[in-house]
Amino acid sequence: MSFDLKLHAYRLLMDEPFFACLSRKLEKKEDRSIQTAGVYVNEQTGQFEMIYNPEFLDSLPENQIKGVLKHEFYHLIFDHVTSRKPEGVPHKTWNIAADLAINSHLVGELPEFACMPGVGPFENLPKLKSAEWYLKNITDDQVDQCGEGAGDGEAGEGGEPKPGHGQLDDHSGWDDKADSPAQEAAKQMAKERLKQAMKEAASEASKSPNGWGTIGGELKKDIMKKLETKVDWKKVLRYFIKTSQRANKSSTIRRINKRYAYIHPGKKVKRQAKIAIAIDQSGSVSDVMLEKFFGELSKLSKLAAFTVIPFDTKVDDKLVYEWKQGKAHKAERVMCGGTCFDAPTEYVNKRGDFDGVIILTDMEAPAPKACKAQRMWMTDERGASRPYFQTRERVIKID
Repeated sequence: MSFDLKLHAYRLLMDEPFFACLSRKLEKKEDRSIQTAGVYVNEQTGQFEMIYNPEFLDSLPENQIKGVLKHEFYHLIFDHVTSRKPEGVPHKTWNIAADLAINSHLVGELPEFACMPGVGPFENLPKLKSAEWYLKNITDDQVDQCGEGAGDGEAGEGGEPKPGHGQLDDHSGWDDKADSPAQEAAKQMAKERLKQAMKEAASEASKSPNGWGTIGGELKKDIMKKLETKVDWKKVLRYFIKTSQRANKSSTIRRINKRYAYIHPGKKVKRQAKIAIAIDQSGSVSDVMLEKFFGELSKLSKLAAFTVIPFDTKVDDKLVYEWKQGKAHKAERVMCGGTCFDAPTEYVNKRGDFDGVIILTDMEAPAPKACKAQRMWMTDERGASRPYFQTRERVIKID
């Protein structure tokens, strides 16, 4: 029978409400090319994902499978995946420092080879310090005594490896190079989604009889403080539009055809997205938020063809218009009814030619039906923190 991580995660995390909620929202994929497990940002979707070698996890007792899962979640909580490695520091050194910071919270829950403060090469190091602290205090000799993963040790008699200390998981998806605008936007999107997931996890943990499980009081305070940090909504908006773009090809004699030079014309590729901009016309959407949003759309109009769709409980075709690039667009209300999110959704689904939908709203209405195009919600502080309905779609706060 094949190893089913989702089933194990569901069963093993029943007494850990915070981690259980995070687990449900994290995509998990088998990857036999890695030794153990790891987390990274999928730049195509703007989401954190977990990869794992099923043979590795299947070889562990259940309490250690649970420990490995929590280890990966801690990498996300501590921002190890999206924080750039300090300049001039070797990958291995930074990876070990990050693992030491996490494993301090998982004593007795991990395989013996996992790097642990107070044990083996790190017996002189205290527990519960940050990755940055360990980075300053570990020596090159300690790093050299650690394998690259899964307890790699020195070869013993007969060439068999001795049990040794090593990196518990795969950090190859953590890029220390300068990010391109698309990569930076993907990370911003992933961080916003994680922040939302952590808020929901904190809420579930606070209501559960098991509380926060094994997460201690000080760490709980750090997590709650982290949830107060801001995410750049402008970068997230740009990323959403760029990931919605389609490639439109046309022939041109100005480019050489790579396969049939000087026989057939070359191809010109233009990438642009068709984005529906649905504007909630209720009075609780402030003029300030409207102006900020429209100002940012003006800067992004080269990346997409915008169709502005004002709505209350319905959409009036006469009020829908195409955004003209270079023309000043005034942020104003043209309707004054209630709010029904099915109205713009049905309009978009009926047309069927949109690559994405952005809804500017206060989130004060029942959940809408499914949308055929990817959908994102832009709202204010109250809408982001106390929405009328829960959704797995992106909800971004404009500040």
